[in-house]
Amino acid sequence: MNVVVVESPSKAKTINKYLGKDYEVFASFGHVRDLPAKDGSVRPDDDFSITYEVDADAKKHLTPIAKACKDADALYLCTDPDREGEAISWHVLEALKESKAIHKGLKIYRVTFDEITKKAIVEAFKHPRELDMNLVNAQQARRALDYLVGFTLSPVLWRKLPGSKSAGRVQSVALRLICERDEEIEQFISREYWDIKALLSNESGNPLTTRLVEYAGEKIEKFTITKQDQAETIVAALNKKSYQVASIEPKVVKRQPAPPFTTSTLQQEAARKLGFGAKRTMQVAQKLYEAGDITYMRTDGVTVSADAITEARDFIGKSYGNEFMPEAPRVYKTKAKNAQEAHEAIRPTDVTRTPQSMSGQLDADQAKLYDLIWKRMVASQMENALLDQVIVEIAATDKQAVLRASGSVIKFEGFLKLYQEGHDDEADEEGESRLPNVKPNEKMAVKEIRPEQHFTEPPPRFSEASLVKKLEELGIGRPSTYAAIISVLQDRGYVRLDKKRFIAESLGRLVNAFLVSFFEKYVEYGFTADLESKLDDVSAGERDWKTVLREFWGDFIAKIEESKELKVSQVLEALDHLLGAYAFGNSVEGKDPRACPACKTGKLGLKIGRFGPYIACSNYPECNHKAQIGDMGGPTMTDEQGEEFKLPRTLGKDPVSGEDVSMRKGPYGVYVQLGESKTPKRASLFKTMKPETTTLEIALKLLSLPRELGMHPDTGKPIIVNNGKFGPYLMHDGKFTSLPKEEDPLSIGINRAVEVLARAPSKTGGNEALRVLGKHPADGGDVTIFKGRYGPYIKHGKVNAPFPKDASLDTLTLEEAIPLLAARADAPAKKSFRKAAPKAKAEAKPKAKAAAKPKAKKAS
Repeated sequence: MNVVVVESPSKAKTINKYLGKDYEVFASFGHVRDLPAKDGSVRPDDDFSITYEVDADAKKHLTPIAKACKDADALYLCTDPDREGEAISWHVLEALKESKAIHKGLKIYRVTFDEITKKAIVEAFKHPRELDMNLVNAQQARRALDYLVGFTLSPVLWRKLPGSKSAGRVQSVALRLICERDEEIEQFISREYWDIKALLSNESGNPLTTRLVEYAGEKIEKFTITKQDQAETIVAALNKKSYQVASIEPKVVKRQPAPPFTTSTLQQEAARKLGFGAKRTMQVAQKLYEAGDITYMRTDGVTVSADAITEARDFIGKSYGNEFMPEAPRVYKTKAKNAQEAHEAIRPTDVTRTPQSMSGQLDADQAKLYDLIWKRMVASQMENALLDQVIVEIAATDKQAVLRASGSVIKFEGFLKLYQEGHDDEADEEGESRLPNVKPNEKMAVKEIRPEQHFTEPPPRFSEASLVKKLEELGIGRPSTYAAIISVLQDRGYVRLDKKRFIAESLGRLVNAFLVSFFEKYVEYGFTADLESKLDDVSAGERDWKTVLREFWGDFIAKIEESKELKVSQVLEALDHLLGAYAFGNSVEGKDPRACPACKTGKLGLKIGRFGPYIACSNYPECNHKAQIGDMGGPTMTDEQGEEFKLPRTLGKDPVSGEDVSMRKGPYGVYVQLGESKTPKRASLFKTMKPETTTLEIALKLLSLPRELGMHPDTGKPIIVNNGKFGPYLMHDGKFTSLPKEEDPLSIGINRAVEVLARAPSKTGGNEALRVLGKHPADGGDVTIFKGRYGPYIKHGKVNAPFPKDASLDTLTLEEAIPLLAARADAPAKKSFRKAAPKAKAEAKPKAKAAAKPKAKKAS
């Protein structure tokens, strides 16, 4: 009997169909060992020795594998054909050795394949190999680097920048990209420019739209005409001239098809054409791969096998005709920085299985992605598209002006018959319009000449597609990491997706400013890309993995130690330098953006509190005006019409007080505020509300909370509706009852409130932990999540910390929980207003007397 180990049960099921009865296929369910989530799992002082552990779930999956190995002849490790897959195989083997499941006679083989087809698997099993420790060590080095950065840099953030969550080796660089793009947009100064369009007609009366490209011997560039009066003067002169065709330049333009997909280009194109995020794309592609429909989906190579090329060309000839098949097969080479090209491009395993023939076998997402992959692969081997392009220049008879028109028509479709690549943030290409037939020296009549005003626009924010493209261009991250990088940034609350574009949250801007100020080297694009290259060298056997760790760690830990001496004033100065305009806004018509809106005489400045940096007035304590970072300069949001607006945003005036009602953004979400007093009334938006649809009417209702609905008919006590940390609730007789999700707290009446209270379940908290997050790095005690009266909370020893309202029970990590516990532990104890019991007083008296006895002094 032979034991085969793969990662997933669906992959195991597919492979099991192709292997005979002498093979038993098991799934490891991904990684079986990992670094324990506590300090000390990687030990730089012990030559970077590493401790791994097998978690409880992995033990359940390893047990049947270990049992089967004891009576097996051979063990085939068939995990994915990349560093991650090689590491999983190694971890499986090491875990089996630890459980003593590997007997002396057991033969151990490593088998890899890029596609799960019978032909590929049978062939792969004929050529097994040993584990490639270069790949394993490259993965170990990457995991150790990420661990060391996370467990040494994150605590610095928690201490010096309260409220921050974590820092990562690659995620911090991606965050910098997004923040710098936001800064570029904020600092962008729009420039005015004009161009001049002329609508002409030929002798047959056919219209032709042209653009002025030369005037009075000067070429018309983008900023040649910058004022309206200048444009109107030129238009007036042009209207007095006569025109004729000066030249006609026809040419044939070739367009080549794009290569088959890599991981990066698949994520980009799926985002553009299907609206899929990177994570969703990879999940769908994983299912297609495991079902044997496509080749391995984590690759930066664009080459495909000779068999696949032959198959595609045969299909093209039979389905589209020989004119759509080029004379020679197309061979592609990648242009991505640091590409390894260890695997084929992503392609269908059999191009004769068209998307139409797969109908009914795939779910909706799989069908869409398969269609994209199939078309891209087939089109990559099709003939070029040919376009007839014509450029017509029309000159004034006095030679003082030249007008130009261009257009093109498709002469031969080629690959465009099947597929056309999408683009990000690019203007429509000129020359796609059809032109009328014109002849040399033909006279042209003027129908209309008009000036058009334009303004330069800032660069667009990153979409998922353009962010992945930029990371790949810079050589940061690898195909398997892009989706995880994007997910982590969103999960940490550092960035958000708005209208499919990334916007850095205030917390993300603060973290980035801190890292750029004090750890700039480690968020530099070149440094991170160079480190990726070194890891590639490890996988190729050209560099020792521990040497890479030593070179990184020496300078890094020195910087960490240096940061411990940072003073609050230094941190504030650095944040103010980088975030001044964002935090306080820009000067407008002489108005000082740092003037306190409450007392009018104080200056606003940055301060650091338990929950992070905030804005406060210099006249404190006389003026206790406070605001969150981002309230002044404000984050950018998008309304329902797609128009961007800044927070804070004035919604209108309160009809009672006459004060402004504004919407703002704080660390816990968007809220509305009444006036600019020292202690303004505020109210958070409900989770179901959208800032872009919040009106003055809704804001006033929110500010009216808490609202008394009336008296309970049974108790005669008031029922009050309010919004709290865990959502809207009713308060009655000292007890709190959460409102159902479908209930509107702004319109609920007394009768419905009585009904909700009557149906409310009794509130008894359980004593069993909902989840154990791990061991606390300080004392090794468990950090757990319990269910309390008002919702879940985090517990460690005697310290209970509130559960973040924007977090999930399933995804909250130990790293995120530790600073919350630390903040709670540092909080001043609440005063108790209960009177001490008589017994306690009686016991306290003897102790007081004993303490009053004189003690002998120690010799000095």
